Amino acid sequence: MLDLDPNAISSIKTVTDPSALGVFKEDTSAAAILKRATPRAVQEWIDELPVDHLPFGRIIMRPGMVADAVTHLCDMVELPEGPNREWLQDDIAELADVFATLMEAPFLRLRLNAVSTNACRKFHMDYIYARLICTYRGTGTQYGISPNGSEPPQIFTVDTGSPILLRGKLWPEEPEVGLLHRSPPIEGTGETRLVLVLDPIFDPEEEA
Repeated sequence: MLDLDPNAISSIKTVTDPSALGVFKEDTSAAAILKRATPRAVQEWIDELPVDHLPFGRIIMRPGMVADAVTHLCDMVELPEGPNREWLQDDIAELADVFATLMEAPFLRLRLNAVSTNACRKFHMDYIYARLICTYRGTGTQYGISPNGSEPPQIFTVDTGSPILLRGKLWPEEPEVGLLHRSPPIEGTGETRLVLVLDPIFDPEEEA
């Protein structure tokens, strides 16, 4: 069953200001969503980009290095310069700073992917501490509550451009809420998503 009202899940906290994302660390939270919309001109630009101009990469770095790293990823695919590209680069850097500060993480793992398959199509919880996911193009991350690990009876979809913060299996959660998520099944539809994933890294040597 598809339920379009995410407020039906009380453990999902929705905020409209990045400064309010601290609710993610409250005992009653399983996830937090920063409700917002990408500027219209920027969204139209991202949606119309050829797939081979969508930036991609996977890097572990200190939060202060994210801006330069994203600029490099954009340069690698010859993403056209201009105010829209600047907005995208600045937004990723700002989300990285907010998330690293909230998690008190000295390092971040950044993944930027263009996705056109059913990657991670099964509902699951990642074996991590926490994660930020923001879909800049295409259908957003889907989530729901399932106490037994099966497909949730109610499925919700995060709005494009709205970051969601999720707890992983390494988060010391008691009691367990049973919040699962997945990438939306889009294979064969012609859709290509642009997805940012940020993970807090506390010991980069363990990630080597």
